[in-house]
Amino acid sequence: MITNEKTATELRKSDFYYDLPKELIAQTPAEPRDSSRLMTVGRRTGEISHRVFRDVIDLLEPGDVLVINDSKVIPARLFGRTEGGAAVETVLLRQRGADLWETLVRPGKKCRPGAKLFYGSDAAPLGGTVVDVVEDGNRIIRFDTYGREFFSLLDEIGQMPLPPYITEKLTDRDRYQTVYARERGSAAAPTAGLHFTPGLLDRIREKGVIVAPVMLHVGLGTFRPVKEDRIADHVMHTEFFSVSRETAEAVNGRKGRLIAVGTTSCRVLESAADENGVIRPMSDDTGIFIYPGYRFRAVEGLITNFHLPESTLLMLVSAFSSREIMMKAYGEAIKERYRFFSFGDAMFIV
Repeated sequence: MITNEKTATELRKSDFYYDLPKELIAQTPAEPRDSSRLMTVGRRTGEISHRVFRDVIDLLEPGDVLVINDSKVIPARLFGRTEGGAAVETVLLRQRGADLWETLVRPGKKCRPGAKLFYGSDAAPLGGTVVDVVEDGNRIIRFDTYGREFFSLLDEIGQMPLPPYITEKLTDRDRYQTVYARERGSAAAPTAGLHFTPGLLDRIREKGVIVAPVMLHVGLGTFRPVKEDRIADHVMHTEFFSVSRETAEAVNGRKGRLIAVGTTSCRVLESAADENGVIRPMSDDTGIFIYPGYRFRAVEGLITNFHLPESTLLMLVSAFSSREIMMKAYGEAIKERYRFFSFGDAMFIV
């Protein structure tokens, strides 16, 4: 077991830096989905092995509960213009009302309250009015669909909000979507789930593993850079989540381990857990920030991708295992030429 960890108050952003060769940033998803690589890491021992993702079934046991995030990514990236003809880019972050959305707009100086925005085409028009400027300069926009259903219109004129490190064009938008995506609302994919196929999930269920959904609409706050040097000073943005009564009962009545698919599912479970690890059915906002020093209440295993240096996601997985174990595992992944980030390979920490 690796020890000598820094205390939570001693940890700095730079403690989570690693140097990644640019060519290891995955630009396209694996085909088929479950052919990506899988590194297994002993949560306490740091023991590492290498597999293919479809072999995850061999690591699961009857009675385990596998918790997935079934939020669906919307084509949240819109290109439009102001009333004066200036180009603007808008990313939908979170729905605030029937026709109200919190958005990220560039350039923001063109979009003060009262500004009129125009998207789409004559055949599929979408209008917007900036009504407020909120935290971090995000804009609240009231949209006018001119009688159309909002999400169907978005499907026509919006683009998938791929991270900036993916520079290749996505030809099939379903590849930035899990096969079990259900409830629309995310501005980014819960990427650990991208590795699952319907067939693999069927085989997992046949083995006696319960697959239970939760929902967290992924915003961009999770991926924003940590600006503070001392990580304990960082404040997370809130995201909406929901845990059904059925999922809570499945988790609380489990015979095996509770395994979260992705950091989003992990954050939901830890947000919904009481001091004894009992999951409560609920719908709420969470701004939980998990970093080393955090005591996990519920989650016992974690399937996740390889995350950006100095990110809150790398801090979360380091809390689940240890910073030293994770930095060692990331070094091994670089050495073995694993693919990193959203379309990259996976890690199973257990």
